[in-house]
Amino acid sequence: MKNILTNKWFKFGLIGLIYLLWVLWMWNFWFLPGLAVIYDVYISKKVHWAFWKKKGVKKQTAFVEWVDALIFAIVAATIIRMFLIEAYTIPTPSMEKSLLVGDYLFVSKYSYGPKMPNTPLSFPFVHNTMPGSKESKSYLEWIQNPYKRLAGLGEVERGDAIVFNFPEGDTVATAFMGHSYYGLCRVYGREMVWKDKRNFGNIITRPVDKRENYIKRCVAIAGDSLQIIDGSLYVNGKLSIPAEGQQFNYDIYTNGQTINPNKFDEFGISVEDYSSHYKDGAYYRVPMTLEMVNEMGKLPVVKQLTIKMEEKGRTDGRVFPHSIAYSWNEDNFGPLYVPAKGASISLNVNNLPLYERIIRVYEGNELRVEGNDIYINNQKASTYTFKMNYYWAMGDNRHNSADSRYWGFVPEDHLVGKAVFVWLSLDKNKSLADGKIRWSRLFHSVESLMN
Repeated sequence: MKNILTNKWFKFGLIGLIYLLWVLWMWNFWFLPGLAVIYDVYISKKVHWAFWKKKGVKKQTAFVEWVDALIFAIVAATIIRMFLIEAYTIPTPSMEKSLLVGDYLFVSKYSYGPKMPNTPLSFPFVHNTMPGSKESKSYLEWIQNPYKRLAGLGEVERGDAIVFNFPEGDTVATAFMGHSYYGLCRVYGREMVWKDKRNFGNIITRPVDKRENYIKRCVAIAGDSLQIIDGSLYVNGKLSIPAEGQQFNYDIYTNGQTINPNKFDEFGISVEDYSSHYKDGAYYRVPMTLEMVNEMGKLPVVKQLTIKMEEKGRTDGRVFPHSIAYSWNEDNFGPLYVPAKGASISLNVNNLPLYERIIRVYEGNELRVEGNDIYINNQKASTYTFKMNYYWAMGDNRHNSADSRYWGFVPEDHLVGKAVFVWLSLDKNKSLADGKIRWSRLFHSVESLMN
């Protein structure tokens, strides 16, 4: 057996087979010449591939050994990061109490299939800006590959914690990296955003795979219809069962006394999570689950608890599709169809605001409207057939989440992967002595934390 395992032909056959399966998985036969390289490494040995090592020397210097180990580590980490798993951290409270700020996750690329890089020329292990810089791009756009996803283990399911490239992140004001450029334009006006570089920075564009990473719960998949009524989500006409960690904002009125901050800490509510006022007694606005509401209501100082809920029919201009024709807000929204690949819809000037960005931006068509007539690629259109699947993503912290209710659909070519487990969790408001490490969350699956 030892002789077989050390035989050069056995090594070549095993490595060559693995490489061939990898080429077939990617379905890119331009990589087939790599078999010749593997043959030379194990059989013919004509080329000195490890050029940093001296030929014919069994014992290399310590420096060469370090270089060898470093090159191997970079190549291995790049392959793992591209095709298998990638580390990610929760930066905002939009998923609390399911996932917490300071949770460090591993995101599975193979769950839905690894997405091949649109922008392959980039600095290793950096997303979109160079280390130590807020604006310098870490990539070159000389090569832009079309969307391609390899075969995965499954499809996106309702309830999955999905990581994706921010759909409205194609354009960015560099002073507001984490904000929607389009949202800034709606609030401040496009002219001010472009001219006031002191406050907004430069305006740059980004390819799909270099946009900011977001994590949300997928609440509706391609082909679903959804509606939100008084904060409750309905998918295909059925009430979606709320997650245990789902939160809404509540207004807490006290008898004039303040609530001890330690009480908020006991409930897992950080200082950044709530606001307080003291006119006519103490008043707080706090995101809470139903369980937390029941416990908070038992405090002697609490006089009244009221959920913050937008009324039906009230139009919120921040909410998708940002049209006065739709009287939607974050608590009363829809009904809305989530497009599926190959599905066709009737198209008119009334429902165009819902799908305009899909047609024009995500699927790359030329679109114009003349009166009541719609033209797609210079052809008058009364229907449209979608080229991709789309998803609807929402945060469990419903009143503190910039999600699909504000910027619309998540296209399938923006999907990065599925959050699978937490490997570290740190509370930024505490020291190591006070319990900075949340030991109870370490090495727990995301599914168990979210359900």
